[in-house]
Amino acid sequence: MADELGIDRALRYRWRKEFSHYKDNSFPGYGNPKMTDLERENARLQKELREAKMERDILKKAISIFSAGM
Repeated sequence: MADELGIDRALRYRWRKEFSHYKDNSFPGYGNPKMTDLERENARLQKELREAKMERDILKKAISIFSAGM
């Protein structure tokens, strides 16, 4: 069937390889990186950590401003 549709054999092998590695996360669409569930969770946690650090830095600056005024 793939031959009838003009899909190259090398492309079929690549698709098969990607599916075996990424499973349900294969073929995420344009601009979306292929990630395993573990990689996706790691990226989410890294983002959450960056945001927490930014909030911490803002609070540190606010404390130094208020304590300098006293």
